[in-house]
Amino acid sequence: MHSIITRLAALRSLARPLALTFGGVVALSLGIAYLLAYSYRVVALPPIFHYMMLQFLPLWVRGLMSLAIGCVLLGLGIWRLSGVAVIQLDARSTTGEMVLGYTRATAPPQIAVISGGAGLLIPASLGRAVARMTCIIPVQDPVEYYYRASSLFSFTNVVFVAPTIEPIPVLLTLDDGSVHDIAENISHREDLAARHVVDVALARPPTPVPTAVLTALRGADVIILGPGSLFESIIPTLAIPEVREALAARRARTIYICSLMTEPGMTHGFGVADHIRQFRQFAGFAPDYVLVNAQRIEPEVQRIYAAANQSPVTLSPEEYEETVVPAMERVTMRDVMVEGSIVVEADVASSVVQLTASLDRPGESRTVRVLRHDPDKLIAAVQEIIRRG
Repeated sequence: MHSIITRLAALRSLARPLALTFGGVVALSLGIAYLLAYSYRVVALPPIFHYMMLQFLPLWVRGLMSLAIGCVLLGLGIWRLSGVAVIQLDARSTTGEMVLGYTRATAPPQIAVISGGAGLLIPASLGRAVARMTCIIPVQDPVEYYYRASSLFSFTNVVFVAPTIEPIPVLLTLDDGSVHDIAENISHREDLAARHVVDVALARPPTPVPTAVLTALRGADVIILGPGSLFESIIPTLAIPEVREALAARRARTIYICSLMTEPGMTHGFGVADHIRQFRQFAGFAPDYVLVNAQRIEPEVQRIYAAANQSPVTLSPEEYEETVVPAMERVTMRDVMVEGSIVVEADVASSVVQLTASLDRPGESRTVRVLRHDPDKLIAAVQEIIRRG
């Protein structure tokens, strides 16, 4: 009873308008009744009116029936009206604006992120817009590093978890048959710059995957892969059988944030399609969406990367399967289908000036222009994809 009274109390500002409306309806009904009574006396009406006006019933029965139907309809109308938010039109606003309605279409999503390094901290800034974000670090990294790094930021609704109880070394097999520990940092070895990875393996069997990781993957609405090194930050975690099984049972859409540049010794010569094929090979699926940078890279930046045996990861026309051009809101995007994934091209990067130091000469440093995922641009593009539903 209390809830009913509370709901009907919302109509107190409409008491006078409703009373006037009710009086008008009563007066209108009486007017129609008088006119019908007059018509019966002076006009010969068709026989059908005898039944329409219930003339075969006693007058008092007709009166009670009309009152009952009227009360029911009036009560239903008032009840439905009490569920509508009402704002007085003469309300004053100090800002010159008035909010007429607000609806949350869906609950905030739950997101799982598989990445590593500094790239993992970029999607973590989405925490305020999600119900929960679980960031799964690479299998070879200690989780303490990420908690120390995240302490520099104000992340909310974000947790960092390791896919195994303790770090496990990862072995990479290159196209020349050589096998290297991922800790060797082979992307900095000039003798391996022209090579690429053909196989990824864990150095020892993994320990059981924590329940938090499996629950996050199975219950996520969106799974973000990256940004980060394909073979250092993403694929090693996918080499764990339990993680692959959880991904196979997922209900979430997957979004892969493609690398901006190729990596010497690991993805040399790779295009967008080659990156997608690695997911098919090592994880058994192709990401639903692949986010690729479409920004024009400055010649100076390209020369710097070319000297380091790196090239931009771009989409070539030969890789297109079909083209889709959707209407997006805040960022300009163009979609194409490649290797079963929807590839979304968007401006998600910026060139920044970075201070570097030499390990051989610690006292010397220099500034270089480098290409990095722009956090604001990247988050905007990811949110646009999430909003597609």
